[in-house]
Amino acid sequence: MKVIGIIPARYESSRFPGKPLVDICGKPMIWHVYNQALKVNDLDTVYVATDDDKIEQVCNELNINVIMTSKTHKTGTDRIYEVAKKIPADLYVNIQGDEPLIEPATIREAILPFYNDKDLQVSNLMTKIRNPVDVVNFTVPKVITNKENIGIFLTRSTAPYPKGCIDYTYYKQVCVYGFKPEALEFFGNSERGKIERIEDIEILRFIENGYKVQYVEVESDTVAVDTANDLEKVRKIMAEKRGE
Repeated sequence: MKVIGIIPARYESSRFPGKPLVDICGKPMIWHVYNQALKVNDLDTVYVATDDDKIEQVCNELNINVIMTSKTHKTGTDRIYEVAKKIPADLYVNIQGDEPLIEPATIREAILPFYNDKDLQVSNLMTKIRNPVDVVNFTVPKVITNKENIGIFLTRSTAPYPKGCIDYTYYKQVCVYGFKPEALEFFGNSERGKIERIEDIEILRFIENGYKVQYVEVESDTVAVDTANDLEKVRKIMAEKRGE
């Protein structure tokens, strides 16, 4: 099975413009994500997929595989689909460019289900929410699955609501996805559904249309860099790991 890792990276983020190139311990954030992905033995190769000349230039300077894509994509998955049309593979792994603390073992967990289930089209990761603030934080998508960890719903709200019982562990999405080519083709040629438009969570397009999305629980303390405060948290964590 040929497996390609793809890191979507755009410069014009609405909440944090230029964040793929922000400095973390002397290197741009995209470099940290790329090098973590390179450690995953299941990946035949890794690419940064961008629409920005500045990101492309930095990638070339740092010997990072980079591929230019359209500026019109609405989601990272659309960008992955464009790459899939250019580079054939059996599985594409979407690794978010704003999670420089992501562990190689965590990325690999999104690949493993495809070895055992040949009919599986989509995988995604989730982890237990340990910070109560994240339960009510709208930037953190909460994951609801059935007993087999098949995705039922994702929401930015606090859900499920603990009316009948408080004995519940909340899970948040870890933004590493596995996509078969057929799933990407569906995504790239379909419109947003009603719930996806409301929640603005792209994986809902598959769930709304009856796709089986296999969730894998991982132990992950990764911090997605969505704000300047997130960036400072990551800088501090990484500096501590390096003994700085």
